Amino acid sequence: MAKSQSAQLERKKLLGDPILITTIVVLIAFLTLFILYPLAILMVDSVVSDNGVTFDVFTRILAMPSFSHAITNTLRVGFAVGILSALIGLLFAYVEMYVKLRTKFMTGLFRVVSMLPVVSPPFVLSLSMIMMFGKKGLITRGLLGIFDNNIYGFWGIFIVQTMSFFPVCYMMLKGLLKNIDPSLEEAARDMGASRWKVFTSVTLPLILPGLGNAFLVSFIESIADFANPMIIGGSYDTLATTIYLQITGAYDKQGAAAMAVVLLSITLLMFVVQKFVLEAKSTSTLSGKATRARMLITDNSVRIPLTILCALVALFVIGMYLCVPYGSFVRSWGSNYELTTKWFEQVFTKYHGLQAFSDSFMLSLIAAPITALLSMIISYLVVKRRFRGRGFIEAVSMLAMAVPGTVLGVGYIRGFSSGVMHTGFLQGLYGTGLILIIVFVVRSLPTGTRSGISALRQIDKSIEESAYDMGADSFTVFMTVTLPLIKDSFLSGLVTAFVRSITAISAVILLVTPEFLLITVQINEFAGKGSYGMACAFATILIVITYGSVLLMNWAIKHFGTSRALKEE
Repeated sequence: MAKSQSAQLERKKLLGDPILITTIVVLIAFLTLFILYPLAILMVDSVVSDNGVTFDVFTRILAMPSFSHAITNTLRVGFAVGILSALIGLLFAYVEMYVKLRTKFMTGLFRVVSMLPVVSPPFVLSLSMIMMFGKKGLITRGLLGIFDNNIYGFWGIFIVQTMSFFPVCYMMLKGLLKNIDPSLEEAARDMGASRWKVFTSVTLPLILPGLGNAFLVSFIESIADFANPMIIGGSYDTLATTIYLQITGAYDKQGAAAMAVVLLSITLLMFVVQKFVLEAKSTSTLSGKATRARMLITDNSVRIPLTILCALVALFVIGMYLCVPYGSFVRSWGSNYELTTKWFEQVFTKYHGLQAFSDSFMLSLIAAPITALLSMIISYLVVKRRFRGRGFIEAVSMLAMAVPGTVLGVGYIRGFSSGVMHTGFLQGLYGTGLILIIVFVVRSLPTGTRSGISALRQIDKSIEESAYDMGADSFTVFMTVTLPLIKDSFLSGLVTAFVRSITAISAVILLVTPEFLLITVQINEFAGKGSYGMACAFATILIVITYGSVLLMNWAIKHFGTSRALKEE
C-alpha cells in the first residue's frame, strides 16, 4: 500500500514537471534513434530484400571461407585473451590486497599499469610489439640476431590484447577481494589450512562469479577490438577486420551488415550473461565492506616471488608503452637509431598534422561535455526518479557497451546514408562532423553512466527532497543540488569521454570523410604502410594530449571537487 502511494505521488510529481517530461522524451528519442535504430536496421537489411524476407545473404557469407575463418579466429583469440587477462588481473589484485608491498615503487607500478590503457591509444601496443619483436625488432633483430621473426597473426594479437585488457580485470577483481571479510579466511587458517588451501577453498569460491565476470568483459573487449587486429593481425582476420574489409574493399554493404549482425549476436549474448548473471552473483556473494583490516602476507617465500612476477609483468608492459615515444625520435627503426625530430617536423609540414589534431581535438572537445552531461542526467533519472521508461533508458544507454565499434559504424552507414528508413530524413547527417560527434557520445555513454549511477547511490535522498519541498523543480534540483554533489564523477566522465573520443578508431574509420582528418585514422594508415616513424610521432603527440587531460582532471578534482568542498566545510 505504501509503495503504491509512493509510486502515485512520484507519477503526480513527474506530470507536474514539464522540464523533466521533456528531458525523458528527448533522451528516449536520442537513444532510440542513435543506438537501437542502427542495430535494428542492420538486422532488417540483412534479411530483407526486394523479394521479401530471405536468409540468402547469411547463406552467402557463411559459405565464404574468409568469414568462417574469421569467426574461428575471433572466438579463439577471445577465449585465450579472456582467460589469461582474468588470471593476470587476479594475480595483480591478490598481490595488492593480500601481500605487504614494502616499497612505494611497487604501489606506483600498479597504479601506472592500471592507468596506461585508459590514456593510451588502442593501437600503441601493436606498434610496440612490431618494433620490439618484428623482423626489424629491437629485441629479435638487435639483441637476439633473429631476422625473420613473424609477430603478425594469432600470437601478436593475443599478447597485445592481453596486455591491453588485463588491467581492467585487475581493477574489477581488486574491488571484490577488498570486500571479502578477512575473518572467513583467518578461520580456515586457524583450523590448520595452508595458505593455498585457504585460497582455493575460501577466497576463490567467493570471487569465482567476479572472475567469470572479468573473463567475459575481456572476452567482449577482445572480439570487439578492431585497432590491434588491423595493425598486427596480418592475414589472421577477425570478425571486426573482416567487416571493415567487406564494406571498404568488396563494397558489399549487405554482406557487411550480415557479418555485423553475427558479431553483434555474440557480444550481446556475452553481455547479457555478464550483466545479468555473473555481475548479479558477484554482488550477492560479496556485499558491503570488510569488517576489519586484513593481515597482509609478510612471508618472504610467498611475498618475494609474487612481487617479482608482478613487477616483471608491469615493467614489460610499461616498457612496451614507452617504445612508441622512443620510436618517434629514431631516424630509421631497425637500422639507424640516431635521434632525430624529422618525424614530428613531417607531421606538421607534410602530412597535415595540424588539421588532424585540430579536427580530432575539436570534435572530441564538443562530444565530451555532451557525454558527461547526458551520463549524469541518465544516472539521475535511473537512480532518483521512478517512471515507466526508466528501465528502457538504463538498458539502452548501457547497451552501447556491448556493441562493437565496427558494428555501430556499419549500422550508421546503413541507417543514415539514405536517411532514416530510407526516407531521406536526416540524410544530411551522414558524412558530417556531427555524426562523428554522435558516435563519440554513444560509445562513451556507458562508462559515464555507470560512474554516475555509483556516485548518485551514495547521496542521501533527503538532501534533494528538501529542495523539492522548497518549491524547486527537477531541473533546478539537478543543477544546484545533485550535480555539485557528483561533480567528481562529472569531471571524471568529462575527461574519460574526451580521451575515448580522441583515441576512437573502430566506428569512425567507417564514417569519416576526406573533409575531416583524424589522428587515429592517420596512425592506422601509416602503420599499415610500415611507416612506423610517422605512426609513432602521431601516437606520441596523442599520448601527450590524453595524459595531459588526465592530469588536468586530477588537478580539477583536487581543487574543485567534492572532496575539497568537504574539507573546507
